[in-house]
Amino acid sequence: MEIYLDNSATTKVYDDVTELCIKMMREDFGNPSSMHHMGVVAENYVKEAAERIAKTLKAKPKEILFTSGGTESDNTAIIGGAMAHRREGNHLITTSIEHPAVLNAMKYLENQGFEVTYLGVSDKGIIDLEELKSALREDTILVSIMAVNNEIGSVQPLEEAGKIIHASNKGTIFHVDAVQGYGKLSIIPKNLGVDMMSVSGHKIHGPKGVGFLYIRDGVRIVPISYGGGQQSGLRSGTLNVPGITGLGRASEEIYSGFDEKIAELYEKKMRLIKGLTGALEDLRINGIESDKKSVYDFTEEELRDAVSQTAPHIVSVSVKGVRAEVLLHALEDKEIYVSAGSACSSNHPSVSGTLKAIRIPKELFDSTVRLSLSEFTTNEEIDETVKVFKEIVPMLRQFSRR
Repeated sequence: MEIYLDNSATTKVYDDVTELCIKMMREDFGNPSSMHHMGVVAENYVKEAAERIAKTLKAKPKEILFTSGGTESDNTAIIGGAMAHRREGNHLITTSIEHPAVLNAMKYLENQGFEVTYLGVSDKGIIDLEELKSALREDTILVSIMAVNNEIGSVQPLEEAGKIIHASNKGTIFHVDAVQGYGKLSIIPKNLGVDMMSVSGHKIHGPKGVGFLYIRDGVRIVPISYGGGQQSGLRSGTLNVPGITGLGRASEEIYSGFDEKIAELYEKKMRLIKGLTGALEDLRINGIESDKKSVYDFTEEELRDAVSQTAPHIVSVSVKGVRAEVLLHALEDKEIYVSAGSACSSNHPSVSGTLKAIRIPKELFDSTVRLSLSEFTTNEEIDETVKVFKEIVPMLRQFSRR
């Protein structure tokens, strides 16, 4: 049985999304910038996708900017937002556990003369709202805080953060990287005080190479690429109509029956954590337990409460005495696919900034794997994964002691 548990890296595309994308490539393949009939047909598909996405956010279609994915959305929001407001200040705020698409955009801006404050996090990966409040200044022009951490699944208090940011300075832009949150949480930007929000299609059972940036009406940014002036000049280039159309359909579908889907996903996450900790000793479930209390000491109620405060799809497990890369390949031999951290940086091995930030023991830095679920994950697959862990981890631990 092939078991795919790397859904935070990418997801299986919905069947109807695949069929729609194929139709766009074979039949309705016009350029939406063309003025003839086929161009108008393509343009209507783009408009319909924007409407579908906007509906999930209770936003306006004109507030949706299509991009190539989460990285471009983050860069457009952060660099475009900072450059547009440079005359008003040069101070930016983010967290120490952001995705590289945010952190590296911030580093670029530091090289351009901006000052960046990096907020710390708790041992569960949550920002301190008082630290955020203290970090805000009159010249703070942009704050970027992720909705869900891509490695450990911690969920940030966005609504509280939004209130603090806008109470301090109404002109400060609040950007959220929601690549791991959209489709897993109910996110209504205006209710949270969010001005810009990044989303990627392939994390929500849509196509790769497409995403969107929500930009609240009235928020000013400058483009970071130039060309023919498509999308009101904010993002030039011929639109990826098949991808955009697929993204619109995937956005609609992932929020269909949302409450039931997410409740089932949380139950699967509980099943996986209970199964792993019940089968093996010396595991750490990151983002769930704290320095003061091991997951093995949790009651059923405490575990359920702790899990409910995290994203429903990510389980970060540190396996004492086993290197993550060794465990990953041992699981792969059993046709179980997981990640040794963020797939976005897997080709550049280094100690995870997130694991450092939540202060797990150093000996676990290289012993952590991420298992991520989707609505397609079955209980049978979870039980088989637990069974394989129980079989191979003791053997790998014994081997590593030699």
